[in-house]
Amino acid sequence: MNNRRRLTGIVVSAKMQKTVVVEVTRTYRHRLYGKIVSDSNRFMAHDELGCKVGDEVQIVESRPISRHKRWVVEELLQGNQAALSVVDEIEA
Repeated sequence: MNNRRRLTGIVVSAKMQKTVVVEVTRTYRHRLYGKIVSDSNRFMAHDELGCKVGDEVQIVESRPISRHKRWVVEELLQGNQAALSVVDEIEA
């Protein structure tokens, strides 16, 4: 295993060719006030797996691929269950 950063997030856009936008959400406790705060970042990631909106994916840091892409989709953790169930109903 290498020491590249790996993040887990949800695909929020898949409108580009071989590129997806992944939203990574983290929750933490505010240092001063103690309130639980939710923060999210969006990363453009290179996608060779064919991810769809709603999929949970793991992305890994990589060399710069284009102007905005510095991440690659490493694996598909969980597919969008709603989309999968619709496809199953159509096939049946």
